[in-house]
Amino acid sequence: MASPDTFTIEVVYPLPHEQLLMKAQVPNGSSIRDGIQASGILKHYPELDLDTLEAGIFGKLAKLDTPVRERDRIEIYRPLIADPKVVRKQRAAEGKVMKKGES
Repeated sequence: MASPDTFTIEVVYPLPHEQLLMKAQVPNGSSIRDGIQASGILKHYPELDLDTLEAGIFGKLAKLDTPVRERDRIEIYRPLIADPKVVRKQRAAEGKVMKKGES
């Protein structure tokens, strides 16, 4: 249960085979970085490096020092394997038609 000086946030790290969502209590004035650390998600994924990872709140990229609010969902983003623009250009050059739902 949250005290008047803390609130609840969620931290999610989506992977192709699973999506881990963790809740955490953080003190007022906490940042994205604080929320990630408080969630314990770094223990599950030691490959995550707070100095290099990208994160955001509800799908919008943000800096790690961005303040969080009650019920925010912090999302940790993975690097893209392929740039979608480049893939579309390659398909167009090859004359392939993209089916609905393909990326």
